[in-house]
Amino acid sequence: MELLKINTAGSVDDGKSTLIGRFLYDNNALTIEQEELVRKKTKEKGLGDLDFSVITDGLIAEREQGITIDVAHIYFSSDTRKFIIADSPGHVEYTRNMVTGASNSDLSIILIDARKGLLEQTHRHYFISRMLRLQQVVFCINKMDLVDYSEDVFLNIAADIDKMIKQLDLLEQDIAIIPISSLKGDNVVHVSSNMPWYNGQTLSTVLHGFAKKIEDTKPFRMDVQQVYHVQNEAFVDYRAYAGRVQSGSVKVGEVLTILPSGKAAEVVEIRKFTDTLAEAHSGDSIQLRLQDDIDISRGMLFVKETKASLFDKEVRAKIVWLDEKQANLATKYHIQSGSRTAICKIQEIQHLIRPENPLENIPSQELALNDIALVQLKLANPIYLDAFATNKSNGAFILIDSQSNNTVAVGFVE
Repeated sequence: MELLKINTAGSVDDGKSTLIGRFLYDNNALTIEQEELVRKKTKEKGLGDLDFSVITDGLIAEREQGITIDVAHIYFSSDTRKFIIADSPGHVEYTRNMVTGASNSDLSIILIDARKGLLEQTHRHYFISRMLRLQQVVFCINKMDLVDYSEDVFLNIAADIDKMIKQLDLLEQDIAIIPISSLKGDNVVHVSSNMPWYNGQTLSTVLHGFAKKIEDTKPFRMDVQQVYHVQNEAFVDYRAYAGRVQSGSVKVGEVLTILPSGKAAEVVEIRKFTDTLAEAHSGDSIQLRLQDDIDISRGMLFVKETKASLFDKEVRAKIVWLDEKQANLATKYHIQSGSRTAICKIQEIQHLIRPENPLENIPSQELALNDIALVQLKLANPIYLDAFATNKSNGAFILIDSQSNNTVAVGFVE
């Protein structure tokens, strides 16, 4: 079964945790112990409807406050699909959690309280979903039961969503807008009889119908993670280079270039565990054997073309600052993408970006926790990145403080 990685986001009390619990419950994906926990907590709180939020709000502090603080990951399967859901916190001060939760997702679900409409966090979460270039964003207008399942309320909020999207540059991204009640179960898994005016899909139908885009059409990229040199009866003078195909595909007989040396060699064998393959594709963890012996070590990169199409020592990128300590333009940071690392510095903060008003460029010489900014980086040596817009798998990186070893920022090459 194909795996779908989902991120949920929204403002505080918009009902993300309840939605996830309802989705699992109506898909018969809760364990007996989880169902007993839901009924127990519902009874303790004296609620009339089942309290599904306890499924994801696992931290004691979250249960006491009824909010999500950390990113909770939920793993489950339906009859036709596997899911991993990252439930991100709603507070503005936890924006970094939403970025990390969504960074490895295929699709984002953004909840909106039907009584409140679009809030600052709605703009922030949608902007992050765009910045990460998630393939699809699903806006769930929740708590429709509290506005008497009003079609006018839904249409007004849908119009505001459309306006928010159209103020930004056109992006190839699928958008769905669904009126739901996660508490009552309307349009989550089962079609709601309370909203006969809505003829669209349920959330479950959208998620089960999601089709991932094929990454094999992207340029071939593979980090060298390990060099194997084996000498035994089964493998005589065996030398291979292990790593994960980040994007594109590779076949036996093709000529690859290794960076930074620029030397090229023909692929004579592709091995995956004990199997030999004729070709490998994006996501495969493999070993490559080459026709010629080349000086190759961990941290190098296999490509098919020359390095001309890749960024060298000057990198312009959007970054999200994750550290409580402000950025220092005089400090040297480690930049890392895959197994490739280099020393770098933030040469210039071009401007800050406010997701609630992304068209406004705010001059600044400071970067604080949760800030999003366009910056210019200067690298001591190249690590050969693509533009994130053209190749996500080789266009993202992290910055690490060389003193504390804290991951201080995540970045996306422009």
